[in-house]
Amino acid sequence: MARTVSRLPLLVVCVAALAAGGCGSADRRADAAAGVAVRLRQAVAAGDGATACALLAPETAAELAESPGPTCATAIVAEDLPARGAARGADVYGQWAQVWLDDDTVFLAAFPGGWRVVAAGCRARGGNEPYDCAVGGS
Repeated sequence: MARTVSRLPLLVVCVAALAAGGCGSADRRADAAAGVAVRLRQAVAAGDGATACALLAPETAAELAESPGPTCATAIVAEDLPARGAARGADVYGQWAQVWLDDDTVFLAAFPGGWRVVAAGCRARGGNEPYDCAVGGS
């Protein structure tokens, strides 16, 4: 019995550390998602379609490759994505993230290699209507 009692404080400390670490982990995940959204914007603004497409979820990149234009890299640079601005906030919902930039919203999904953009250049329509997105979101 003394053995169980002596481990109880250690268990309490471990649970508290995990809870605190979980909060920090959520913040790190939100920061990582915001970083990907900003890098996508920077790549498009610089005309670097290859880098921009590497930041997209596979289905989003495939969808762009099917749009008018020979490749995803050409198509994403031609999209009407805002060129400037910083991340104003980000929320993580399990395997999904939403990042608010100065003048648009970006949606991301977690993949084994990190966050990938599912939809970008999104603007709220108001009410319960879905976002209107320049890239993805279909």
